[in-house]
Amino acid sequence: MDKVFASASAALDGVVKDGQTIAVGGFGLCGIPEALIAAVRDSGVKELTCISNNAGVDGFGLGMLLQTRQVVRMIASYVGENKEFERQFLAGELELEFTPQGTLAEKLRAGGAGIPAFFTKTGVGTIVAEGKETREFDGEVYVMERALVPEVSLVKAYIADRSGNLIFRKTARNFNPNVAMAGKFTIAEVEKVVENGELDPDHIHLPGIYVNRIVVNATPEKRIEQRTVRANR
Repeated sequence: MDKVFASASAALDGVVKDGQTIAVGGFGLCGIPEALIAAVRDSGVKELTCISNNAGVDGFGLGMLLQTRQVVRMIASYVGENKEFERQFLAGELELEFTPQGTLAEKLRAGGAGIPAFFTKTGVGTIVAEGKETREFDGEVYVMERALVPEVSLVKAYIADRSGNLIFRKTARNFNPNVAMAGKFTIAEVEKVVENGELDPDHIHLPGIYVNRIVVNATPEKRIEQRTVRANR
């Protein structure tokens, strides 16, 4: 099956809808599906719940969807560097479910593995555990966390074949595999597509069974959140 679509908007057609829960891969601005996020913005869908490690920056990444007020709830582990996010949250216009980073990764991994819930020590005795079941194992208290299974997942990879087998590039791998596995419907943005059979099976990071559609963005911006350089001497 050829899963490649002509554009990001075509890949989203008939998939994204108002009120959905959408998971987005990436860590900061590294490994985010730039073209797919822009296409979600242009689609005009609203009242979205977004699952992502962070919320982008003002005017880029998920920050674009915050700017257009398409997101009403965020499930994330870090939301700094985004003034519009801060403004909306403090004004009571945006709901936030803070989740420890490792817990967020495991909630997505569990969702992809068909595990409905798991126990972790992270967050015990804090507001993270409020309203959640706790249980004692071997004299230690653990909190139960439910898995995440988003209706749509948007991820970024480096190379795909036409069947959706993916290779990620270095740290851009980050949350992307877990996000892809967790989604009921997954769309991957890639920089390059090769023919089936060209990828070494031992080099594939994510099998195509988890990917429904592919779109090529050969020249992403790949912005850097903060660049620090040595002062001239």
